[in-house]
Amino acid sequence: MQETKPKKAVVLLSGGLDSAVTLAYARREGYAAYALTFDYGQRHRIEIERARKVAAGLSAEEHKIMAVDLRAFGGSALTDAIPVPEAREEIGAAGIPATYVPARNTIFLSLGLAWAEVLGAEAIFIGANAVDYSGYPDCRPEYFEAFEKLAVLATRDGVQAGWKLHIQAPLLHLSKAEIIRLGKDLRVDFSLTSSCYNPSPEGKSCGVCESCRLREKGFAEAGETDPARGLRLSF
Repeated sequence: MQETKPKKAVVLLSGGLDSAVTLAYARREGYAAYALTFDYGQRHRIEIERARKVAAGLSAEEHKIMAVDLRAFGGSALTDAIPVPEAREEIGAAGIPATYVPARNTIFLSLGLAWAEVLGAEAIFIGANAVDYSGYPDCRPEYFEAFEKLAVLATRDGVQAGWKLHIQAPLLHLSKAEIIRLGKDLRVDFSLTSSCYNPSPEGKSCGVCESCRLREKGFAEAGETDPARGLRLSF
C-alpha cells in the first residue's frame, strides 16, 4: 500500500505570539510545516531568536531565516530612525501607525510563495489579524484574497500545472484573547515568544508600545497570565 505524503505548508514565523499559534494550528491541521522567518533589519531582533525556539518546539519540518534588509527603504518606526509610538488610547484608532512597514507582507508572502512553489506546498500560513490589529492595510481579508489570485497567475506551476495555493490566515477574525485561548489549547509555549516593537537589548519588552498593550489586553481578557513576564521577555 502506497504511503500518503503529508500536505505541505510554508508558515511565516516572526517569533511573536500570533505566528506561534499559527504554526501550531498548521501542525494540528496535518501540514508538514516549513517555517520562514525574516531578518529584515527590524529593531526588535529578539524575535528572530524566539522564532528559532518556537520552530523547534512546535516541530517545524524545516526553518529558514532569510535576510531582506528593509532598512534600505526605511519609512517605518521598526526599520528607520523613527520613534516607536506608545499605544494609542484606542487600539486601532487614528489611522495607520508609524510601525507600519511599507509592503512588508507583500514582500514576505512573495518569498514564501517562491518556497511554496519549490516545495509543492498547498498553503502559506500567516498570523495576520483583522480584529485586534493596528490598521495595517496588508492585514485585511481582501488583501489575502487578492494575493491568492496573484499566486496562481504569477507562478509556472499555477499557469502550466493548475497548481492552487491557499493563503491561510486562521487568526484573521479572532480577538487577541481568542488567539491566546486557541494557543493554550494547542499547547503553545508563550514564554518563548516576544511581541514588543521596542525591546531592550536583553529582550525585555517596553510594556508601552501598541503590540505590548495588545498582548497585555489579550491575556487579561482571556483570564490568563502571560508566562513571558517571569522570564523578563515581556512587559
